[in-house]
Amino acid sequence: QGQLVESGGGSVQTGGSLRLSCAASRDVYSSNCMAWFRQAPGQVREGVAVICPVGGSTRYADSAKGRFTISQDNAKNTMYLQMNALKPEDTAMYYCAARRGVLGWTDSRFVVYWGQGTQVTVSS
Repeated sequence: QGQLVESGGGSVQTGGSLRLSCAASRDVYSSNCMAWFRQAPGQVREGVAVICPVGGSTRYADSAKGRFTISQDNAKNTMYLQMNALKPEDTAMYYCAARRGVLGWTDSRFVVYWGQGTQVTVSS
């Protein structure tokens, strides 16, 4: 409980930008890869992007490539998701997640910690 805390969601118009933040406890941040998932009403939870603090390797879902950028600040144990050129189909609850490694990163079953979620709404 309380291992991951998201912030930065909100409402924007199509084409707008938002930056999400996820602050983690040091233990969680240092021993896991950190990811963003999202879930729209009636949809399955899907992986958006992942970053591993050791080495900084990243992966993106096809829907995020070219528009979203995942980054980290190891000194603050914090991960970010910069989202540009937002579309209505990006509307969802966005969740920060911690998981072991990057292999199969889009599979939510292997997440060890979840944040509480932050809502992103994009209007046309």
